[in-house]
Amino acid sequence: MNIWQPEAGETLLARSPVAFATGAAPRVKGMRWFRDTERHDIQHELGGWPAGPSFTARSIGGSTGRQTLQGLAKGAGVAVMALLSSAGGNVSGSSVASSDEGSDTPDDPADEVDDFPVMWAAPMTIARTLPWQLDPGRLDEKHSRTHLIVTDRRLVIVLLPYFKKELERIEDEAVWQCPLSDVDSVVPRNFKDGDDFTVTFVDGSWCRLTSFRRRKLMRYLVPSGELVPLDSLTPRQRDAIAVFADEVQMPASVSPNVMRNPSGRLHVEILLPERLTSAFGASEASITVDPEGQVVDIADYLPDDF
Repeated sequence: MNIWQPEAGETLLARSPVAFATGAAPRVKGMRWFRDTERHDIQHELGGWPAGPSFTARSIGGSTGRQTLQGLAKGAGVAVMALLSSAGGNVSGSSVASSDEGSDTPDDPADEVDDFPVMWAAPMTIARTLPWQLDPGRLDEKHSRTHLIVTDRRLVIVLLPYFKKELERIEDEAVWQCPLSDVDSVVPRNFKDGDDFTVTFVDGSWCRLTSFRRRKLMRYLVPSGELVPLDSLTPRQRDAIAVFADEVQMPASVSPNVMRNPSGRLHVEILLPERLTSAFGASEASITVDPEGQVVDIADYLPDDF
C-alpha cells in the first residue's frame, strides 16, 4: 500500500476519481479535443504525451439523422412503458439521466455541441501541464485510475492501478499538482449527465473534467469553500461534532472538516481512511449542524446543505 498523504499542517479535503470529459451531443459524442485559443488541435504539442486518438466531428446531417432516430426510439420506449404501466406491469428503470444535476440544454453550444475541448490553453499555460493519464483515450481504464485530491493548499492528481477484485489496494503515484492559488474558478457543467466541471486557472487556460462524485470535489473548490476552525465554533456545536466523531469511530489521525453554508448551518465531513478505494476514492461521513448546535435531520435540509 502506498497511499498519498498530505504534508504536516496540510488538510485533506476530498479525493475522487476524475478524467477528461467526453462529448455527449450527437456531433461530438464519444470525442474530445485539446485546443489552443485559436481552436487548433494541440495534442501533438503536449510534451511527453503518447500518441492518442484523433477525432473528426460528425457532419450536421449525420448528427441530425441520429438524433431523429434516437428521438423516435425514445418516443417508442415511452409508449411501451405507458402501455406496460397501464396494464399493471412491474416496470423498473428510467430514461432520466443518472445525475439529478444533468440537463439536456447545453451551457455553451460552441464547446459542447459543435466542438468539445477538454483543454483550452495557450503556449506555456498551466492547463498544458496536465498529465496525459487523465485522457480515457490514452489510459487503459480497465487497469488504471486517476484520482483528483483536494487539500487546503493544492490540487494533486494521482495514478493508481485498478484491480476489480481488490478495490482497497492503493498504490498511488503523484503525476501532477498545482497550488490552489493557481485556480481562478471552478464551474459545474450539467450537459448531459451532470458529472462534468471546468477548472479555469489564473492564466486563463482551462480544462473540462468529469467525476461521478464531482459534488464532493467542488464543495471545496467553489469560492465559498473555506474551512471553519473548530475553536471558532460554539461549545454546543463542538459537542455535536465530537459526538458524531465518536459515532463514526473517527481515527485519531483525522480531524473533521467544517464549512459554513450560506444558510449559516455547518457542513461537517469526516474522511474515513479505511473506506478508501480505487473505484470511489475517499469516503466520508457527514452531518449538518445548525447555529444552535443541533444536528439537522436530512428531511429538513435546505438546498445548500446538500
